[in-house]
Amino acid sequence: MTATDHSIELIKAAAQAAADKLAHDIIAYDVSDVLSITDAFLVASAPNDRQVKGIVDGIEEALLKELGTKPVRREGERDGRWVLLDYIDIVVHVQHSEERVFYALERLWKDCPEIELPSDAVATRGKGEEHAKLYAAEADGDLS
Repeated sequence: MTATDHSIELIKAAAQAAADKLAHDIIAYDVSDVLSITDAFLVASAPNDRQVKGIVDGIEEALLKELGTKPVRREGERDGRWVLLDYIDIVVHVQHSEERVFYALERLWKDCPEIELPSDAVATRGKGEEHAKLYAAEADGDLS
């Protein structure tokens, strides 16, 4: 079994919306062979709580405007550290960078096929690490 065309369309629209809101390390997996509750996961991250919330809002707005769909459930919004949007066919995880490293969802789903994403979303890979290095350098006072 593979993700449906509708699921792929949702994933690609959500990935583009996340990239437009400057999410980091956007990746998607076809989990339809191992889970019966959804076809695909999209994972994205941001360096602060406010940006996590902005990415989530951007994804919701884009999927409503472009595809006329709303999430059936939204969890984790209060803390802004890990927000989950459940669209039944897909589940979107937007995590604070620290949660992304700690929970390592990619490790859990690494055996599932990756879903091809728009080039803007693919270009975000590695940005979280770059941001972490810059933040560490700023904290140490070393901006060379």
